Amino acid sequence: MAQEPNARDTKLIQYLNEAYGKEKQLETALQAHITLTTRPPYKKRLQQHLKETKQHGKLLERRIKKLGGAADGGPDLPGPTEAVAQLAGRAVAAAQGPLHALRGTGEAEKMLKNAKDEYHEEAEEIANYTSIETLADLVGDKETAKIARGIRREEERMAKFLEKLIPQLTKAVAQEEIPASERRTGSRRRASSRRKSSSSTSRSRSSSAKTSSARKSSSTRKSSSRSRGSASSSRSRGSSSGSRSSSSRSGGSRRSGGSRKRSS
Repeated sequence: MAQEPNARDTKLIQYLNEAYGKEKQLETALQAHITLTTRPPYKKRLQQHLKETKQHGKLLERRIKKLGGAADGGPDLPGPTEAVAQLAGRAVAAAQGPLHALRGTGEAEKMLKNAKDEYHEEAEEIANYTSIETLADLVGDKETAKIARGIRREEERMAKFLEKLIPQLTKAVAQEEIPASERRTGSRRRASSRRKSSSSTSRSRSSSAKTSSARKSSSTRKSSSRSRGSASSSRSRGSSSGSRSSSSRSGGSRRSGGSRKRSS
């Protein structure tokens, strides 16, 4: 008789089975989304992630069995065998396919809605594997922690791809469903705003240039005034010096005449 898992392994099996059930659900959703995707790069990435998702399920199933549990995809998929899982997956995909096809008003809108759903699912998976990795590290289960870490990194790469894709698909929806004249309204407003800003900047620069020119002109007038004042002062000093020299010569002549009179 097989030994019952202890408390540590029971909790790990619980978390691993939650992740396993999500992976099986995503297999079905991805298969449906691939059939509706017409963008080659997007379709190629979905096909690649479908392969990753299937591999994730296998890794989880093996680890659950190693810990003494049984892989359980949820109430609708009591899946111990691969054949049962594939059959159930095809049945759900057949049921969900038409529902996915009805979503959105156009091709771009359908792909956008699918991408947003996928992004939401990736966030949940990242949370699942972050929790499994943390729990495994806490209880010393290095193998489970390694598996969870590896899967989490692949889910994060897919989430980043979708994060970049969603704006592109949104632009495609706008181009497909909104008239060009209405889409350009925002552009015209931004262009008008830029022109106003440019005009304001030009006026500001012109005003600054005028102010600077006025300051230079004032400085030049002040400098010229100082120069004229200095020249006038120099002429005044020169005239005063000439007057003193003339006075000195006159005084000398008077003294010389007086001397000649006394001598005679």
